[in-house]
Amino acid sequence: MQFQPAEPEARDGRRLLTIEEIAEYCGVPAATVRTWRANRTGPRGIRVGRHVRHRPSDVELWLELRSDPPPRW
Repeated sequence: MQFQPAEPEARDGRRLLTIEEIAEYCGVPAATVRTWRANRTGPRGIRVGRHVRHRPSDVELWLELRSDPPPRW
């Protein structure tokens, strides 16, 4: 029987996201997400071995902080 590692999970029990999943969610190329990470302007990441993963809640917070303010009527 071969050992199958479980998918890493965030504290809230949801699966951690890959750079490619964030790119798909945001509608941008994966290279853009990597550039955000290199420039330290992207969502907070977690190193899992040599891979980078992101908590869904960190991605949502990062997006919320970048949203436009509501219009003033």
